[in-house]
Amino acid sequence: MKFEAHKAILDSGKHALSCVVVLTLALVCASPARAQEMVQPPNQQLAPESLDAKRAQTLKELEDLTGQISLSSERVATLDNEIAALKKDQTSITAALIQSAKTEKKLSEDIASFSEKLTGLREQEDGIKNSLKERRGALAEVLAALQRMGLNPPPALLVRPDDALASVRSAVLLGAVVPEMRQQTEVLIADLEELTRIRTSISEERGRLTAALSSQAEEKKRLDLLLTEKQKLQTTSEGTRQAEQQRAEDLAKRATSLRDLIASMEQDMQEVKRAADAASAQEQQKLAASQQRADDFASNQDRLSAQVNFASLKGHLSMPAVGKLVKHFGDDDGLGGAVQGDTLETPAGATITSPTDAVVLYAGAFRSYGQLLILDAGNGYHVVLAGMKKINVSQNQFVLAGEPVGVMNEQLIASTAPVPMGNGAPMLYIEFRKDTKPVNPAPWWAARLAGRTANDT
Repeated sequence: MKFEAHKAILDSGKHALSCVVVLTLALVCASPARAQEMVQPPNQQLAPESLDAKRAQTLKELEDLTGQISLSSERVATLDNEIAALKKDQTSITAALIQSAKTEKKLSEDIASFSEKLTGLREQEDGIKNSLKERRGALAEVLAALQRMGLNPPPALLVRPDDALASVRSAVLLGAVVPEMRQQTEVLIADLEELTRIRTSISEERGRLTAALSSQAEEKKRLDLLLTEKQKLQTTSEGTRQAEQQRAEDLAKRATSLRDLIASMEQDMQEVKRAADAASAQEQQKLAASQQRADDFASNQDRLSAQVNFASLKGHLSMPAVGKLVKHFGDDDGLGGAVQGDTLETPAGATITSPTDAVVLYAGAFRSYGQLLILDAGNGYHVVLAGMKKINVSQNQFVLAGEPVGVMNEQLIASTAPVPMGNGAPMLYIEFRKDTKPVNPAPWWAARLAGRTANDT
């Protein structure tokens, strides 16, 4: 009976240790460097990676996944047919653009959420790994005990029935070893099971991230097709648009500041309107281009006047893109002054949407701002967006809130950041002005969106 009891205890311990051996081998084989890690002395253990390093790892993985995603020719053809089936008018195309941009923005939010979860899971994974490394000595003792029991069984398993003293001593020895061994194995098994669970979660989250990236790529393609279709519907001829753009660029070169640029563009629009209004019938052909600009301008002003006053929209505007606010109006600009707007860190290649209904006052390059967009929101209010790779709208065009107006770069353009930025992510500079003077945008942002964006990590 005594022998059977000892044997049962030993078998139980060996079964638990077998689980440890299997799981430990799985851990070691999971990485080429794991075997080396498990035999390193404790004083040579690596420090846990920082949160920033984990974020960088996730961003690199995000870039790699994005680079691997491409739409099939069949899916592109389906999108082409979908756009072709739309009613060919400005209202239908604009509505489709706004909906597509909204969908793409939601996908960007999902991607940011999945990426953040991956970062957190990898932190947990590292915590478990470091815990196991810190207790590698205990693991070695447990494995050694198993080896000794398997190859050199304790005396209690070999004693003669008449060797009572030896049997007692052996029982005491076995009773002292097995409980300690069980305690160690229970802790080790719990850690290894948690590590397995975390790795399963990482795989699932990575799958969700890949699916979201694929959907985003499709939505961006839809946006491109819709933008191309809308450009075809623009009533202004290509020659007139080029002339308007050249005139705007000339004014931008002469302007010494953003304030000067806004003032000169508004003056130019008013001059065009007055010239068209004063033109006689005999001069209509000569002034046709100016008249067209004046008519468009007057039409857009009428549309704006029918909209809600910009001042009354406080607490209701959506951010132009998904991201996090890294600088706020009034913050130190590092040059002894204060920042005159908000700076939004965006995902690479993010779609930028108009925060409000407005007329495009200026669209193009301007000094150190890079690609600059000035939106006339009416009643002396202007919205300035800078730092984009590409602007999709043109001067004097009317845009609705949520309509896509541009696309961000893949990384930060140094000259567009109002203050030094260290991580290289694209930065969108947002400025609100009233009568050409900067005002704090914070009161206009929707509380839910502003809070989430400002605190998003």
